[in-house]
Amino acid sequence: MSVRAVRLLSALLLGACLVAPAVAKTTHHPVHHKTAKSKGPALIWRGDVTTAHGVVTEMAKLWEQEGHGRVELQPFNTASGIDAVAAGTADIAGSARPSDGSPEDSRLTFTPVAWDGLAMITNPANPVRSLTLRQLHEIYFGKITNWKDVGGRDAPIDLYAVISPNDGVEYSLRSLLYGRGDQQISAPRLYLNTKALEEGIALNPNGLGVSTLSNVAGNPKLRTIPIDGVAPTVANIADGSYPLYIPLFLVTNPNSPKAAQTQAFLDFLQTDKAKAVLRDHSVLPYQDGAGLVSMNEARRNKVYGESTASSAKPPLAAPGASYAAAAAVAPTSEHTLAAHAAMERRDADARASTGGATKTYTVVKGDTLSGIAKKQGVTVTDLRDWNHLKNDSIRLGQSLRVSRD
Repeated sequence: MSVRAVRLLSALLLGACLVAPAVAKTTHHPVHHKTAKSKGPALIWRGDVTTAHGVVTEMAKLWEQEGHGRVELQPFNTASGIDAVAAGTADIAGSARPSDGSPEDSRLTFTPVAWDGLAMITNPANPVRSLTLRQLHEIYFGKITNWKDVGGRDAPIDLYAVISPNDGVEYSLRSLLYGRGDQQISAPRLYLNTKALEEGIALNPNGLGVSTLSNVAGNPKLRTIPIDGVAPTVANIADGSYPLYIPLFLVTNPNSPKAAQTQAFLDFLQTDKAKAVLRDHSVLPYQDGAGLVSMNEARRNKVYGESTASSAKPPLAAPGASYAAAAAVAPTSEHTLAAHAAMERRDADARASTGGATKTYTVVKGDTLSGIAKKQGVTVTDLRDWNHLKNDSIRLGQSLRVSRD
């Protein structure tokens, strides 16, 4: 059993003890969409409930209606989805965070498909109408513990969190506030996934936690709290005025026997019909947010600086994944170039530790040049140049150079 799996099992056992009532309410069963037009082997999707609600559930129905096949949905949390794809028991995972740089994640491809907003949620009875980034930082660190200190009633702040720090939503928020997604926080109320967390806050006037706009839009039992007076809306995410926006990812295994089928599903998300479905669920199609990529460096610096009251810049997480994602929509932006520089420094360090050897990759069944580029954190153009390719055609067993000398 992998180290990640052991951590996840321990978390699940502890979480079951902490939030048994909430878990009982959120038991998920595989969802099978069947129509007369379905064909071919089913794709199995597993992952966080955020990506399920905002991206995959309705997309699976549309995919099937268009005659492409059936998708079996297993919504739970990020770690379970990524582990399942790595182990071959699922074909696609949903994640509200990029690769965390672990060996498990580095063997997978994280494809950004949409933009969502991290939304601080509370009970509608809570009178607090806005929080600053600094206040949010201090609440999660346990330095602010009473609502009266942020303009509310004299009552304790009951902070809720998902038990796994690698949960996509939790990881992304902590990465922005603290510069590291695995930052430990002071949250005594822990839940197995975001859905269970939302149900807990809906019952508690003093509750506070993080979800996403796509998860809670239209839910009368929850209220989002603006950050610095700016509400989490699709319009405010699209123009970058709401600071806590994140990409949503679909995670695939380039070595999977269904690699071609999963790539077809990813390509399907670029169609006009699919983008309309995303917009209907309060998420922004990834390609529509090119401006968010170009402003991401300044945005990260601003959030980190205001949260920590420091002029220091946050560390650039997962440079390979950051570069591949940014290069797809804004190849010349400051953030893309910074990620590329960080990636080159990382690769130089790796070459130094191995005597300067050039990194190579052997093509396996189901590989595509674009899939290899995403997995290695480079661009398709780089691969063509380094390997003197005239087009994107590759052959089984071919050895490709995937790093600079």
